[in-house]
Amino acid sequence: QALPVLFKHWLKNEEVEEGRTAVLHCELTKPNAPVEWRKGNTVLHSNDKYEIRQEGTHAELFIYDAEAQDA
Repeated sequence: QALPVLFKHWLKNEEVEEGRTAVLHCELTKPNAPVEWRKGNTVLHSNDKYEIRQEGTHAELFIYDAEAQDA
């Protein structure tokens, strides 16, 4: 049986000034494992506000033009 995908490095809280770009990143135990970024129950997708990048075991979420409601 294959081992489950786990977090090697969990997300950390990030602070950013309003209007700037926030970057959240985590590291997984398996490369290219599917990652789903969420804000509450809403699944986030790449668009003008969010950019999702994943390479190997590293996954990143960029939040452009951050606002208080992005917390």
